[in-house]
Amino acid sequence: MQTAPLSPEDPAVIGGFELQGRIGQGGMGQVYLGESLGGEPAAVKVIKPSVVDSEARLRFAQEVEILKTIWGPRIAAFLDADAEADDPWLATEYVEGPDLRGHVHMHGTLPSLLTASLGATLAEALAGVHRQGLVHRDLKPANILLGPNGPKIIDFGLAVFAESNASLTAPNTVVGTPAYMSPEQANGVKPLTGAVDVYALGAVLLFAATGHAPYQAATPMATFNLVGDPAKAPDLEGAPEELVPLLTVMLAHEAQDRPSLTDVVRHCRAVVESQGMTIAQARRRLTTHTVQAPAAHAHPPHPAPPPAAARTEPAPEPEAATVPAPSPERTPTLLDPSPAGPDGQSDSPGVQTPATPAPASRPRDTPSSGPLRHSAQARRTAQQLRQVYAASAPF
Repeated sequence: MQTAPLSPEDPAVIGGFELQGRIGQGGMGQVYLGESLGGEPAAVKVIKPSVVDSEARLRFAQEVEILKTIWGPRIAAFLDADAEADDPWLATEYVEGPDLRGHVHMHGTLPSLLTASLGATLAEALAGVHRQGLVHRDLKPANILLGPNGPKIIDFGLAVFAESNASLTAPNTVVGTPAYMSPEQANGVKPLTGAVDVYALGAVLLFAATGHAPYQAATPMATFNLVGDPAKAPDLEGAPEELVPLLTVMLAHEAQDRPSLTDVVRHCRAVVESQGMTIAQARRRLTTHTVQAPAAHAHPPHPAPPPAAARTEPAPEPEAATVPAPSPERTPTLLDPSPAGPDGQSDSPGVQTPATPAPASRPRDTPSSGPLRHSAQARRTAQQLRQVYAASAPF
């Protein structure tokens, strides 16, 4: 996990968490690596002052209330929050490890055995979320963290109560990441059901095994249109033969044609067992593989169409894009025109990825009382970050 150093304008403490560095940035806020009074690491998400208006504060408060209801061993746990602070913030469990997107781009795709293990683990976790009356709505490789204890799902900021009439978005908009958005989500169908997460999980597993999403286009808007078109079949090129039947039904255009998450777990388990391994053994192998990231075992990702300008690293995708719902009178357009990478992914506020320092906006905070806490690990991390920042500072 790469962590960028704090800038002089960053606060030192937020809500009792001493900040150690930056681990992500998105349109709505900044994510820091923090440490509690007792030395517990946390991902601390702070809403940017520039977007703290009444609507953003309300959405953030709703996100906090939703996060309080979500639990499970494969879910990054909610720790604390303050939606009424001058700069609203929330803290969740810090998962030490790369996200799935970064792992695939750095080390290559996963073999079918490990992809099936990942599928069984995530499907079981999502089934637990659905039993709590929620759907994720924005599952994507960047929201799957590969930690030392196995994969965990993060960023439930778009989650909504499946049977609720309340919404976090305007009535005529859809929100999500186009490359991993289900067709009904892209077409503005409401209410959404758990089938959107089944589709997104299928897209995530396809990416894990091939390095590409089901639909690829030059722009997010073009991808959005492909996803919503029933005449366009998903691209399964490069997918392992034993996974193609499952991926085909998970990526079905019609929600009712997709399997249940329980059926996904069973199919993934069958793939694992057909290769002479138990599901528990495969899970341990997945964790070992992603923690150690052995380059010798990596599979080169399936090549995606090159972007207009040559890049040496994948470009960020637009984070959960807000799109006007389709209507006969006009073509929907994206409100977030951020550039997209080959897999259509971005670094959203909950994603733990390297960030660049933000421009100065306010003075650095100081702790209200008592000395700052410094565990041995925190001191080492802080010292490394200070050295990096000192080497790049112009003064």
